[in-house]
Amino acid sequence: MKHYLFLLLMLVTFSSCSANEPEQQQPQPVHPEEGVGSDYFSGKKILIAYFSWGGTTKRMAEQIQAITGGDLFEIEPVTPYPTAYTPCTEVALEQRDSNARPAIKNSVANWDEYDVVFLGGPVWWHTAPMILHTFAESYDFEGKTVVPFTTYASTYRDETLQAIVDMTPDAEHLEGLGLTSGTISERRVQTWIDLINEQWGNSAAINAVNTDTAENTPATYYDLNGRIASHDTIGHGVYVVKSGDKTTKIIK
Repeated sequence: MKHYLFLLLMLVTFSSCSANEPEQQQPQPVHPEEGVGSDYFSGKKILIAYFSWGGTTKRMAEQIQAITGGDLFEIEPVTPYPTAYTPCTEVALEQRDSNARPAIKNSVANWDEYDVVFLGGPVWWHTAPMILHTFAESYDFEGKTVVPFTTYASTYRDETLQAIVDMTPDAEHLEGLGLTSGTISERRVQTWIDLINEQWGNSAAINAVNTDTAENTPATYYDLNGRIASHDTIGHGVYVVKSGDKTTKIIK
């Protein structure tokens, strides 16, 4: 019985090597897979960089590419993760606990040409896979706009989006999206991209939100634990903003 409960706990907390069959390992060119281009983000060049184990994040990345016309880039580890679920969870947990930086076997060509970078991966043990940290530390994000995205089984979506924001502190950030395998759809991704494209067009990247509000429309910021956040201490993070009768969740 205890063994069964332990396995069940692993299934919930790992929340990542999830609902799909392991994707087949295929060679990936160093150059990102080029999209067709679009009018999103004022015509700026877009990269969709993703790590996927079970294929779910790959499907979401491909949806983003189909809509934005950006270039697709798969982050591949030098040492592949186990294709079996339980061994994969064990490797992922060890990497998280040791703050590892798994080596990546490919790199983005012409990195400096990209202005908007969608960066995503699954939820692994309550957070982003450590290989995303390797990727984030391999490139200069200054002057770029990062859009986090993630796929998850049940929980820790916001914490994983926050981790991607935290690992790219030199970038600006637009509102991220997390989806489960069963909720990935063109409609959901389209609605999200339309939203952040409007934010871009209005020069309203989430990390540029002004916390100084007019006296007649005071706003209160709460962290994810429900605690009021002081304007003096608000940094990059996920916040719930209440202003009047409106409540909004933002990534700052």
